Amino acid sequence: MRLWIGNIAPETTDEELQAFLQKYGAPAFTVIQQVPGDGSRPAVMLEFEGADSMALYAVAQRLNGVYWKERELLIQVIKQ
Repeated sequence: MRLWIGNIAPETTDEELQAFLQKYGAPAFTVIQQVPGDGSRPAVMLEFEGADSMALYAVAQRLNGVYWKERELLIQVIKQ
């Protein structure tokens, strides 16, 4: 399964994102891919190898709309 996370602060590192997500119960992601755009609202696509889909939906629901680094995160679960 994958999570799409939009409106991330541009200076956010992969490690910061991993720590933030794990703080809220997300499993460790196995792949991170930057989503192309104009740079005003950076986004990433995260892949979770063998992750429980219910856990990802719970994390997405918990964090969608949360402010982190002065930006409102947009999060969606993407089925493969």
